[in-house]
Amino acid sequence: MQSPTRRQILQASAGGAFCAALGLPALRLPRARAQSAPGVATQQLRANLYVLTVGGNNVLAQTAPGGAVLVDGASAADSPALLDAVAGLPDSGPVTTLFNTHWHAEQTGSNEVLATSGATIIAQENTRLWLTTDIVWPWNGQRFEPLPEAAQPNLTFYDDGELDSGVRYGYLRHAGHTDGDLYVHFPDENVLAVGGAASGAGWPLVDWWTGGWIGGVVGTMEMLLALTDADTRIVPAHGRILSRADVEAQLEMYNTIYARLAGLLNSGRGPDEAVDARPTQEFDAEMGPPEEFVRRAFESLWAYLSPDA
Repeated sequence: MQSPTRRQILQASAGGAFCAALGLPALRLPRARAQSAPGVATQQLRANLYVLTVGGNNVLAQTAPGGAVLVDGASAADSPALLDAVAGLPDSGPVTTLFNTHWHAEQTGSNEVLATSGATIIAQENTRLWLTTDIVWPWNGQRFEPLPEAAQPNLTFYDDGELDSGVRYGYLRHAGHTDGDLYVHFPDENVLAVGGAASGAGWPLVDWWTGGWIGGVVGTMEMLLALTDADTRIVPAHGRILSRADVEAQLEMYNTIYARLAGLLNSGRGPDEAVDARPTQEFDAEMGPPEEFVRRAFESLWAYLSPDA
């Protein structure tokens, strides 16, 4: 598995010294800091499957009297509203299983309360490792503290797994968003939850500091196509529900952007020059202002395509 080497590369200069070198403040923020949403929007996908949107984040809930399954848990600030909403769904029992699709704060904010109540928290092993680590994003100086031990995932995997109910989960190994991304597949309902590995709300975050990269976005889109058919509903962490056709269009788009950014890197250009080159220009009207995405996507190439990576 490549991630230990990548982790060493990415963390070699982590912390306040790196931020200081960039002129960035080493802001110390709790991992779960987020704005609290006034309510939860609920969308029913299938008879027992719901998308709950709180604080701009999508959570997929499967209900059953014997116990509910959640894919992601919103931020800590939004967790009480989310869990109240889950409890109010038809045929909902206590939450017995929570998936962390990756380590970000808006996905892991329910970990502690649900672990305390006895829930199984499932994550890819790299996600568990990031949740035990101080993380400082070099592009804005935000610092994320490790989760308490009790709030860390208590069941991890490397490749794939399956619940007794038939729900399947697996590693999105191409690392488009982080190097710990996972998917959760509900085969009977033909629904696939993918967390931050896809976006229904404009440009995604390519979190290269924890292993994500633009080439991995392309690989992830290819993997999602292999897991879906024309009728599959794909639930991202943010924005609208996606179809297979949406993923096909995104694959073509990200493949184009990746080729352009790799060409810029190989010709000796830097992040500012990549932004100025407008490698996303024909997609911006649909996806939104591209500067932050282009910068992060270009920087992600350093750990994967640079000769000393």
